[in-house]
Amino acid sequence: MKFNEMKLEECVLDGLDAMNFLETTPVQELTIPVILEGKDIIACAQTGTGKTAAYVLPVINELSKGLHPANATNAVIMVPTRELAQQIDQQIEGFTYFVPVSAVAVYGGTNGETWEQQRKGLEMGADIVIATPGRLLSYIKMGMVNLSQVSFFVLDEADRMLDMGFYDDIMLMQKQLPATCQTIMFSATMPPKIRTLANTILKNPEEVKIAISRPPESIVQSAFVCYESQKLRILENLFLESKSQRVIIFSSSKLKVKELTTTLKRMKFNAEAMHSDLEQTKREEVMKNFKSGKIDILVATDVVARGIDINDISLVINYDIPHDPEDYVHRIGRTARGTNGGGMAITFVSVEEQRDFSQIEKFLEKEITKTPIDPKFGAVPAYEPSKNGRMPRGNSSSNGNRKGGKPSFGKKPFKKPVNKTEKPQ
Repeated sequence: MKFNEMKLEECVLDGLDAMNFLETTPVQELTIPVILEGKDIIACAQTGTGKTAAYVLPVINELSKGLHPANATNAVIMVPTRELAQQIDQQIEGFTYFVPVSAVAVYGGTNGETWEQQRKGLEMGADIVIATPGRLLSYIKMGMVNLSQVSFFVLDEADRMLDMGFYDDIMLMQKQLPATCQTIMFSATMPPKIRTLANTILKNPEEVKIAISRPPESIVQSAFVCYESQKLRILENLFLESKSQRVIIFSSSKLKVKELTTTLKRMKFNAEAMHSDLEQTKREEVMKNFKSGKIDILVATDVVARGIDINDISLVINYDIPHDPEDYVHRIGRTARGTNGGGMAITFVSVEEQRDFSQIEKFLEKEITKTPIDPKFGAVPAYEPSKNGRMPRGNSSSNGNRKGGKPSFGKKPFKKPVNKTEKPQ
């Protein structure tokens, strides 16, 4: 379906045309009309399906009509991470090029200059506030944000926010919204806790569910079944055999990410770490350098598994098995975005992780190729998931950490929009 076949304002269509957005994705086709009708909605859609535009476009469309209060917060988009807040802010900037609608992203972990920009944006009356829960609550307590006139309340990656312990924050803000507010919820998964949240805050919602995505067939998946102590040597050998460019390595904890990055640097590989302990300016610098090609290898926790657009990734390596099968899909999906269309995903499977890995194979409904390991690395364990595996683990922490053994290796300023008369170059 083409965007110009939807009931969108001409100024919104002009922005889409300038960005070369012509046809909708399935989730956009199914959700945009529902949101335009003013109905509450819960949509299950994975990262990479175009879900941001699915809720941003109808919200912008309704605000563009000039029927909502001036100098008031008319829409709140709540997200789990600052990176996702920044990404959505950038997309809104493009979509609103011809639309008199303003937006500001507010999130924690910033320096004084960024905080001041956020404060000014709120004081000037941004129509749309994109925010992480903690920072938005702080601004509300300081009297800088008033939710009494909000018409659209969006929860993006709701499942991730609940995993990170933001349920109480969500409910605190929901209670401050007017009864007429339209609530829009997007979640990559639909566990019982999401159903409970939806039943609590949504009013007679429409439900849209895009079939649970499996990794694209263009991603070549394989695994090394090995002992934990062998992982680093196998990884080093991989990088020595082929030049390591545009690679993301996912690890289960911040500690492992830090130590693995240090070790790779000592081996003279061009690697940097990405985790929640980094200052915001450093995180932005690392992401910018990775996207531009100044960094070859990004070692990360699941903080970058969702909600970050990184194109042309050649290889994703799961140094540790992810928290659950759908996290595996999110991780390896980083290598099938944009113009890349495919790539490789390699997973290291220790004895303790075999049972978890078998659950991933069951979820995918396929057996992942087990790559033979060179005898020079020593004897390796048999793949016997029915016998091998750790006890079921508890909930993950907000930064992707989980209990485990010790690793084996040694914006621009805010401004009110003005009428634009020419398209961006």
